[in-house]
Amino acid sequence: MSNFVKKNVLLDSEAIRRAIVRISHEIIERNKGVEDVVLVGIHTLGVPMAERLAAAIEKIENVKVPVGMLDITMYRDDLSTLDYNPVVHGTEIDSDLTGKTVILVDDVLFTGRTIRAAMDALIDMGRPKAIQLAVLIDRGHRELPIRADFAGKNVPTSKKEVVNVQLVEHDGVDEVAIGEYA
Repeated sequence: MSNFVKKNVLLDSEAIRRAIVRISHEIIERNKGVEDVVLVGIHTLGVPMAERLAAAIEKIENVKVPVGMLDITMYRDDLSTLDYNPVVHGTEIDSDLTGKTVILVDDVLFTGRTIRAAMDALIDMGRPKAIQLAVLIDRGHRELPIRADFAGKNVPTSKKEVVNVQLVEHDGVDEVAIGEYA
């Protein structure tokens, strides 16, 4: 992240691993197993998180949970105000979502607008029985009535602070830090 000045590390690699394992257990417990559960990661960092959750669930339950990737670019409510050309990653969901419990996975829950866009995109693909939300960090400051069902860590922040999530699959390191732009 350019011009990011780190103030504090919130989660190191071991803390991220523990959070993934705990969230996996919570998903299994809340859904009384993982039958008819589909994990859908929101591009970009929600995808490796969803894959990690699926691997942890498979280790615990010996069941392979389907994982999909969701690109919400065209569903953003600020698309017309962006001053750059957004990159569309594409959506890959091989499971029929109708009647399934979809667990949306993202790295940080902030205003709730990303999750609203993701729910709009999911509804366009089918009619899930339920949509639940798993995030690594819930930092507050909601602008929409959206909450995480599963959170690795709740971190009160100021609006000027930045939560920087880095995952090995994307950044070569596992770390969550809080800081500000210089």
